[in-house]
Amino acid sequence: MELTTIILIVVAVLVFWVVLVFNSLIRMRNRVKEAASDIEVQSKRRFDLIPNLIETVKGYAKHEEGVLTKVTEARTNAMQAQGSPAEKAKQENMLSETLKSLFAVSENYPDLKANTNFLELQRELSDTENKMMAARRFYNSAAKDLMDKIQMFPSNIIAGMFGFKQEKFFETTSPEEKEAVKVEF
Repeated sequence: MELTTIILIVVAVLVFWVVLVFNSLIRMRNRVKEAASDIEVQSKRRFDLIPNLIETVKGYAKHEEGVLTKVTEARTNAMQAQGSPAEKAKQENMLSETLKSLFAVSENYPDLKANTNFLELQRELSDTENKMMAARRFYNSAAKDLMDKIQMFPSNIIAGMFGFKQEKFFETTSPEEKEAVKVEF
């Protein structure tokens, strides 16, 4: 075999390898974006449920306006949250905290706790919270896979050449946020 043929084969293999690694990095980055979008979808679903829940509680708990106002403010702040998933998570967790207060208020109203609409909204909200947790886990898994690929040799060379960046994990920051939401009726 000629030297030029060997060089061409080596170059072709190298180019093929670069293309494969680049495409896998793109796939992983898109998976992270998809996971972040899933979190947004569940957040929107949650935001849509909360006004209905508040209206249902209002009918029974007219003097609990402060709690209802806090839930509304927390919902607005979470809807307007910008930045990284971690920054959005902080607002989402504040909303979860205010929802705990709302459910605690409902304990004072037996008719409300038995209201079919309230029970259905509570079930939907609980389902949404579970889906949000699953979406956050999926995001963290996708972010980890991308981070591994960016950091591991030899794909880190390609990642560096094409400017791939690591994504931050979706995590809680305070002890209060790490506690599970407790809803008792």
